[in-house]
Amino acid sequence: MTEDEWLTSADPKRMLKFLRLKRQPTERKLRLLAAACCRRMWHELSDWNRACVEESERFADGLSSPVKLRAARLLKNKGPGGGVMGWLASKPKAAEGADQAIHFGTTLSSSQDTERTAQSSLFRDIFPNPFQPVAFDPAWFTSTVVAIAHGTYDSRDFSPMPILADALQDAGCDNADILTHCRGDGPHVRGCWVIDAILGKA
Repeated sequence: MTEDEWLTSADPKRMLKFLRLKRQPTERKLRLLAAACCRRMWHELSDWNRACVEESERFADGLSSPVKLRAARLLKNKGPGGGVMGWLASKPKAAEGADQAIHFGTTLSSSQDTERTAQSSLFRDIFPNPFQPVAFDPAWFTSTVVAIAHGTYDSRDFSPMPILADALQDAGCDNADILTHCRGDGPHVRGCWVIDAILGKA
């Protein structure tokens, strides 16, 4: 995969394969990617499976325990997506779960091409351009920048992303990739590579 292909790809499975070859994504990132794919099908999920997604996200951020994760797994077959929910509520190979989530989303979607395009955008939000590594200067992480990042992450309201870009720029950030990502149309989800960098999440 070339850089142009990464930036324009609408093939999330190919992007996942490339990431695994280029570098090993963290379990947290892949778990949040899988959850983001499932959240796109939120209207199709039962209350039980929504709870499973939420518990998996808490686990990704160290806010849940294996015991609670196993408890959520007992509900995995309640409604569509039992297979991927089983992964979200357990700890097998992370890439396999992300692959299942991609398949789950495209299966339920009325337009597989549209869903693959949306999932590819999620990849580019969670994983920075692997061809252009970005170095963050800790001096940019002012109290304002960190507060905006924390508020955005905790609330799942990513509308302040352009404001975050302004705050980063005020702090001295002149990196076009960072500022463009914050000011772009998104989508942005938990795991966004800019927010993660500011909050020190891997």
